[in-house]
Amino acid sequence: MDASNPQADPLLQPFRIGHLELRNRIMSTSHAIGYGEHGMPAQRYQLYHEEKAKGGIGLTMFGGSTNVSRDSANTFDQLNARSDDVIPYFREFSDRVHRHGSAIMCQLTHLGGRSVWRGDNWLPTVSPSRFREPLHRGVSKEMERTDITRVIEDFGQAARRCYEGGLDGCELHVTGHLIGQFWSPGINRRTDDFGGSIENRARFGLMVLEEIRRQVGARFLVGIRMVVGEGDNGLMSDDEYLEMARLHEKSGLIDFFNFGYGRIDTEIGLAQYMPGMALGLAPQLRPVAAFRRHVGLPVFHAARINDMATARHAVSEGHVDLVGMTRAHIADPHIARKLGIGAEPQIRPCVGATYCSWHGSCIHNPAIGREATIPNRPERSAHPRRVTVVGAGPGGLEAARLCAERGHAVTLLEAAPKAGGQVLLAAAMDKRRDLAGIVDWRVSELERLGVQIRYNCLADEDTIAATAPDTVIIATGGVPDRLEDIPGTDLGTPLWEALESPSQLEGETVFYDGTGTVAGISGAHTLASKGNGRLIYVTPDSTAGAEMSPIERPLSMRALYRAKVELRPDLCLRAVERKDNRLQLTLENSFTGEPQMIECDQLIYEHGTLPVDDLYHALAPGARNGGVIDQQALLEAQPQPKRGGDGYDLYRIGDAVSSRDIHAAILEAARLCSRM
Repeated sequence: MDASNPQADPLLQPFRIGHLELRNRIMSTSHAIGYGEHGMPAQRYQLYHEEKAKGGIGLTMFGGSTNVSRDSANTFDQLNARSDDVIPYFREFSDRVHRHGSAIMCQLTHLGGRSVWRGDNWLPTVSPSRFREPLHRGVSKEMERTDITRVIEDFGQAARRCYEGGLDGCELHVTGHLIGQFWSPGINRRTDDFGGSIENRARFGLMVLEEIRRQVGARFLVGIRMVVGEGDNGLMSDDEYLEMARLHEKSGLIDFFNFGYGRIDTEIGLAQYMPGMALGLAPQLRPVAAFRRHVGLPVFHAARINDMATARHAVSEGHVDLVGMTRAHIADPHIARKLGIGAEPQIRPCVGATYCSWHGSCIHNPAIGREATIPNRPERSAHPRRVTVVGAGPGGLEAARLCAERGHAVTLLEAAPKAGGQVLLAAAMDKRRDLAGIVDWRVSELERLGVQIRYNCLADEDTIAATAPDTVIIATGGVPDRLEDIPGTDLGTPLWEALESPSQLEGETVFYDGTGTVAGISGAHTLASKGNGRLIYVTPDSTAGAEMSPIERPLSMRALYRAKVELRPDLCLRAVERKDNRLQLTLENSFTGEPQMIECDQLIYEHGTLPVDDLYHALAPGARNGGVIDQQALLEAQPQPKRGGDGYDLYRIGDAVSSRDIHAAILEAARLCSRM
């Protein structure tokens, strides 16, 4: 690509589907972000997608698993297209997106046996044959002819609502949902004309499409989201998927394919279908590219294509027509705009932490889902000031970046020889190195913005005074909680220090995870990989990684088992003492209170952090605001109240306040500094 001519970028070339011309090849695929209100895409949902349109995206698709029928229950905060109540929301939504030049489509589905009977309507789940999906655990009833007729009509009515709502099209979710359950010979055991042959298994989905066309006509775009194969232990062969795709293309009822690869009905299957950093970049592109050679309709694909080089390759080589950069747009909704102005290095990277799948916001873009309060593009301040930030962890880096974007003169002081704080340790864990992008992007931005960074600077009151600040932000982070309330833990080592040590583990090591976060389970696997000893993972929780994303945890658990780590759940650490040349741990069952003893050669533990706040407390008496943050202004991301007098305002953010996570530190910085 010619860097001097961004408009020659393959990603920025227009593309036509039917009557609709898209301004570029970049899209966001449908996903259940969880922002609906009573199943309707109200303001929060709309603002989230409108930001992508402002950012120049060609097509944004919304409503992952939008339900069409009452017996397709809302199980993960999906939208609801079961009634005409949704049409005004669709109209407002489409107007918002269209005014910025982007197209918009909705995904429709019936979950079938993937639903649960305890859902919003407490109705039995239905599927082509009775079965129990492993992930959602419900047992479905076999659909009767009246059920089939009813659901076909429901699909048609839902598509009509999309059409009357001014949307540009819709897609049907096939994979693992009701239509896909009819396709699957492992689920569909019917003996009537909806089961058996591939033509019979395709019949229900084709009848749905026929009804949709009857309701919306030929110009409204309709596609299907399907996989091109399921991988090992699949219920349907790759050849049958190809035959299904050809049947649907030949029918003339659809305008595009949205391809993926894998299964979604098991924990490990879903983790691979929605890949995070453990699986690398674009893990499904190869099978999708091979499959698309056999079809003629436009092809979309999204699965961890979050960097521009891979996206360009996918489009320029003809592997896809539109590249889905869904989670990349959660990290930065302004990808296309930045490409168009030649500012590609300024694109905030998706690091694949899957935080969005679990908590509904990006691990390092807190404006996502909070567009009504936190701007993605902060405005310049009319009153520039001098801001001193202490600590170059994620919170401090974000505070410095936002203040510099606002036009303030920023000095960043960091005690270590490089930026990153605890993120550097997290990125050193097995399969977590992509987290370094959170730091690298911010350091690059601070260089672009001219922020003065002073490394190896252990700040004190005199150092702060020498910067003559109007505002001081303390982001000094934390140090490991050494469990001082438990006798004998001084004989153990915090995970933080163990990861910094180059020594290999020998003998028997107990790793005690007192938090259940990703740090514990990833740290345990990293430790197990450092030597030939035996590692015993102990936790007071009922399972390892209790606070992890359900997308990330299955692969982490697989890694633990493959590393031969022994899991001991439901045990609280109560005491540690020496016994000969070893350690003896006293543990207590979380449920029965009964004690257990374990002997080991060393103890490593994780229990969060304690705040490094001495400097904050030393500065607070001399600050205009006494170091107090107005919580209401903070929650609304509005300026803190003005206080008269000389001196500085003092604020404290991140782990310098309390042990939390990367997102919390960056969110606090964004709330404090976006309008400072």
